[in-house]
Amino acid sequence: MAEQKITSVNVNGIRAAVKTRNENNPGMLPWLAETAPDLVLLQEIRASEKIARTALAPALDDGWHLTMAESSAAGRSGVGILSRVAPSDVRVGYGSDEFDGAGRYLEADFGAGDDRLTVASVYVPTGAARTENPKDVEKHDEKVRFLDSFGPYLDGLLTSGRDVLVAGDWNIARDERDIKNWKGNRKNAGFLPHERAWVADRLASGWVDVVREHHGDVSGPYAWWSWRGKAFDNDAGWRIDYHLTTPSLAAKTTRSHVDRAAAYDRRWSDHAPVTVVVQR
Repeated sequence: MAEQKITSVNVNGIRAAVKTRNENNPGMLPWLAETAPDLVLLQEIRASEKIARTALAPALDDGWHLTMAESSAAGRSGVGILSRVAPSDVRVGYGSDEFDGAGRYLEADFGAGDDRLTVASVYVPTGAARTENPKDVEKHDEKVRFLDSFGPYLDGLLTSGRDVLVAGDWNIARDERDIKNWKGNRKNAGFLPHERAWVADRLASGWVDVVREHHGDVSGPYAWWSWRGKAFDNDAGWRIDYHLTTPSLAAKTTRSHVDRAAAYDRRWSDHAPVTVVVQR
């Protein structure tokens, strides 16, 4: 059996992520070389594939493969998969006329036959609480439509009979353990009752939140902190980046961790990478 490290991270713009910010923060690329994952699922690339390949050129020159689904809206969304070996098959979107061109879901197979592993990178819309503001209504309803169409597709993957992992920025904190200030966010997007119920339905159907399984009944581990104020220093974060796996793959997942930066000025994204390790 071989060990595989699968990381997911919202890069908050690939060009910003790879940029050297200061002498203590050379950006994403040194992190990639030092941590040496096998697969990296990227969200919010916010660039065309051509621009993303330019930004990631040192990694691609070093042998990484980039598979990407860019958004039809320039500078928005975009998901991708960095892998040490080329995927055997790639699928963009999940069969939605509205969202397949939005750069929100990318699925790839690695290996073949009984050894095939399917991984997917997902970027769920941020949404908004439904108010009288038309923009809030639009954002709220967009997220509802995404969840309503994506949920049945996800549950269908459970019947594939193969190992599947779907990870990314879900923009939903499951419960009180997943958000530091949960009392103050009960009416905010990302912690609304219908959003949390949607995640609960996925888990009830058979998906496993493996990072929660490994860490147990504790607060966090958080992987997103606002750039504003002292949120990072006080660890006032959200756990909205997680890996859902089929039960068969969950049984092979041995450990997980959040790669939290050592200090505020060493962050190259407002999200931290989340990694799971599987034995296959």
